[in-house]
Amino acid sequence: MSSLNQALRAALDHRQALINELHAQGTDCYRLFHGSQEGVGGLTIDRYGPQLLVQSFHQSLPTTELLDLHRQINQHMGLELLLVYNDRSRGNSRIDREDTVYRAEPAALEDLVGHEWGLKYRVRGRHAGQDPLLFLDLRNTRGWVKEQAAGKRVLNLFAYTCGVGLSAAAGGASEVCNLDFAEGNLAVGRENGQLNPQLPPMHFVQSDYFPAIRQLAGLPITQRRGHKLPSYPRLEQRQYDLVVLDPPAWAKSAFGTVDLLRDYQSLLKPALLATADNGVLICCNNLAKVSMDDWREQVLRCAEKAGRPVRDWKVMAPGADFPSQDHQPPLKTLILQL
Repeated sequence: MSSLNQALRAALDHRQALINELHAQGTDCYRLFHGSQEGVGGLTIDRYGPQLLVQSFHQSLPTTELLDLHRQINQHMGLELLLVYNDRSRGNSRIDREDTVYRAEPAALEDLVGHEWGLKYRVRGRHAGQDPLLFLDLRNTRGWVKEQAAGKRVLNLFAYTCGVGLSAAAGGASEVCNLDFAEGNLAVGRENGQLNPQLPPMHFVQSDYFPAIRQLAGLPITQRRGHKLPSYPRLEQRQYDLVVLDPPAWAKSAFGTVDLLRDYQSLLKPALLATADNGVLICCNNLAKVSMDDWREQVLRCAEKAGRPVRDWKVMAPGADFPSQDHQPPLKTLILQL
């Protein structure tokens, strides 16, 4: 047996109790192999409902090894999962769309449906973007939002495909607003809403983060030097009971720069001001090089300076399908009680 097969078998055995628990709660989307922590750096294997998504980030996976692990997982799970392989070992982790290692069957690339916490989510093995449509390491946070959202006004910032918003709607939120710059992301969010017709409708705002959040927070809108401000949606100043801030690692626009390493404060301050008294702000940082302790202290200091001191806080760790030997997972999530 190859070292990969041995590592995969150990990972599957280790997850069996968790997988049984997830199935019981209505979840069939989870990580089966987290290579950086389980013996094969740069390799991830995820189940998304009927689909098995294999991604390699450091080097291509040989075809024979790919097909072997597919057979091994199907046998272990007692399923016939549809294989999609994304080789992302080229520059900037972009998907090799020539499929030189393995070309997925047409059925694997169709629009599929996965489930999490009893909700339905759109699954696509390939789409215009680079990443899967649902980030699995945020599952525990979405579950917490579902439990806590009843009667609350919820603002989902950097909403991506609106998984947090969907969880809030399922939890009985009185209002859910999903904000994202990319209309393609919000379009998937609308699909997710349509897949769950029993839920109340959500709101969607396509906008750059900075003008949107600064309007909500009652702050002036500024621009980067030498850049003319493009048009943006006009929003009224207001606050929300539950705000979720889950930004990308880095992005730049005419309104400002998202930089989680050097300037998390410029994202955090207006989000704090848009959170109601006695409200909750959930903030995330997905940079592996940032330690939880240092980032938490930065967040707490920023809240104090903004006049919104934190009354209590808790860490929401990813699920056990995202093991971390040093207990410092790349995704760090803080739940702040203001």
